[in-house]
Amino acid sequence: MQEYDLVIIGGGPIGIACGLEAKKKGLSYVIIEKGTIVNSLFNYPINMQFFSSSEKLEIDDIPFISKEAKPKRNEALEYYRRIVTSNKLNIHLFEMVNEVTKYGDSFQINTSKDSYLAKNIIVATGFYDLPNKINVPGEDLPKVSHYYKDPHFYASQKLAVIGASNSAIDAALECYRKGADVTLIIRGSDVGQRVKYWVRPDIINRIEEGSIKAYYNSEVKEILEEELIVDTPEGKKHLPNDFVLALTGYMPNFEFLEHLGIKLSKDEKRLPQYNQDTMETNVEGLYLAGVICGGMETHKWFIENSRIHAPIIIQSILEKMQWVGQA
Repeated sequence: MQEYDLVIIGGGPIGIACGLEAKKKGLSYVIIEKGTIVNSLFNYPINMQFFSSSEKLEIDDIPFISKEAKPKRNEALEYYRRIVTSNKLNIHLFEMVNEVTKYGDSFQINTSKDSYLAKNIIVATGFYDLPNKINVPGEDLPKVSHYYKDPHFYASQKLAVIGASNSAIDAALECYRKGADVTLIIRGSDVGQRVKYWVRPDIINRIEEGSIKAYYNSEVKEILEEELIVDTPEGKKHLPNDFVLALTGYMPNFEFLEHLGIKLSKDEKRLPQYNQDTMETNVEGLYLAGVICGGMETHKWFIENSRIHAPIIIQSILEKMQWVGQA
């Protein structure tokens, strides 16, 4: 079995950036991705527009040209796909990492298709795979989804959107404009402060004019086939309902991190332990890159501020290899 200098788990923008940097520096590497290229971006809503402008989404100084200052999902897919194909990156798609075991100074990575040996591993798996559940009866009904794709599906339906973040607000506005009867259920007293600045006035105006109903300081207590039971400041309400979008955020796969031996903070943030100067975790040879570094603080790391992780990590690996060669 070939031993790679580096196995990168996750083929999103940051995993791709790590692959580019590894190739540029002459390291043997492979990127293992459980889905398609930039799988999380592929599963974003069809009409999604990024908060960041295109130059902030660039990796390895490769220009990202978009029609508007802030690119759409399909433009990002084209950009990152072309980087992978044009640079002939060694990426294995639709391959799930099942187990990682460390033997001495090497790791063995067993996947759904193969096994690999590596001197180093980068985990760049993001956080979009596991939704934050609301943990109420009926959450497993077919009418409930924690992911939103296309507003057409909800046309002429009574739709409840749970949440107050960008994903929830985008979904509420798009579905309303495609003819859905939209109700927002928000745990706090206002629309989220981090909602995109050009979107926030839109949703507030739609709520104030009555086009979209909103229940603040409210929580869903039960989901039934034809209605929701919601606790509101005015008491318990039974809302007629066809579909529910529970867009209450997502979280990293902490079980996988702990299986790898990475220590997590004991508080609600569950921050993984790593050296900020090298991105190496408490497990020697195991690195973190991208949004996964933030634990439950998924709003702290983005493509634009974590793309620097790639050169930091590769430099650390090269320095260790040089030290070993001199020893």
